[in-house]
Amino acid sequence: MATDNAFNFTKTAINALELPDKKQGVTYRDTRTKGLTLMVFPSGSKTFYYVKRIAGKVEKVKVGRFPDLTVEQARNKVSEFNTIVGKGGNPQDTRRAFNKEITFRELHAWFIDAYAKHHKAESSVKEDIGLFNRHLADWGTRRISNITEHDVFTKHQTIGVQKGKYTANRTLELIRAMFNRAIDLGYWKGSNPARGTKKFKEKSRDRFLQADELQRFFEALNAEENTTARDYILLSLLTGQRKGNMLAMRWDELSLTRAEWRIPKTKNGDPLTVHLPPQAVELLRERKAASESDWVFPGAGKTGHLQDPKKAWQRILARAEIQDLRIHDLRRTLGSWQTVLGASSFIVGKSLGHKSLQSTAVYARLNLDPVRDSVNAATEAMFKAANGGK
Repeated sequence: MATDNAFNFTKTAINALELPDKKQGVTYRDTRTKGLTLMVFPSGSKTFYYVKRIAGKVEKVKVGRFPDLTVEQARNKVSEFNTIVGKGGNPQDTRRAFNKEITFRELHAWFIDAYAKHHKAESSVKEDIGLFNRHLADWGTRRISNITEHDVFTKHQTIGVQKGKYTANRTLELIRAMFNRAIDLGYWKGSNPARGTKKFKEKSRDRFLQADELQRFFEALNAEENTTARDYILLSLLTGQRKGNMLAMRWDELSLTRAEWRIPKTKNGDPLTVHLPPQAVELLRERKAASESDWVFPGAGKTGHLQDPKKAWQRILARAEIQDLRIHDLRRTLGSWQTVLGASSFIVGKSLGHKSLQSTAVYARLNLDPVRDSVNAATEAMFKAANGGK
């Protein structure tokens, strides 16, 4: 292909292309995304393709028509194809397999391997697998074309009655995502059977440790004999981080000198640097001195680290005489105390790892560390409340 047929694809540049005289059209190559091409025909039709030599053969996969498909969407699809090729696969083979009427179980397996594992945190991938095994396995051998909107609606309603609205909505989201990814990548020509089902309204949970509960909570926590579970629960409160990341905390992710914890991958799929308040640093130094494991909270299971300490949590709540409190509410507790002390939603969101590009840009530009001050103030206030205001 001539080098003058290569340029950085943009909406403006593509709209400005002259229509060719050749009946077979003219092919252009994107200089930003490897493998992305555009064919322009005398009729005015403009179509994106993925062109790549695979195993000695040039493969050409239709991506979609412009402007129905934007440049960014085309680039995202081609990036997915490049990932498949990088792992030794062939997008054409995958497309042919889908056109041969795969089963719902095969669709889920593809979704996990080709998408979820590359774009979701490990905990989210496990959740997707668990939801399928618990609530969708009975559809496993069905051809995906046989799953109707009525099937999805009925499934959603049934799970809602039997397991609750939250579980029903997460299962609906999984079905919708599976079909959307297959449709987006051109692997499934049909419609999404989850498109017409609306999620149940979920009551927003606002439970967190109140000032009058903190003293009882800390006394009950200090009395817990399982020191690994005890320290895990306390550190969950001090950092406000998600359960999956807390359980899998490793020593090589921590810098106690800088009072920082670098989480390689959060639920959002991005890394996160978490500030460690002084109480957390002191706790971690004590654990480090006695540790012989790579994990901060080692466990006897196959993962090597602590699993959900439900029994210890129930013992602590019983001793503290506290009702309706979940471990995840500790995360909300830190954020709530930050808010009480005047922290903005941006600062609270950044300290808890909420994805906010706007707030991140502000901190980078000002070269400030308001998150550190806010977390320290909130943890000090909680300990003060636990000591009767002293």
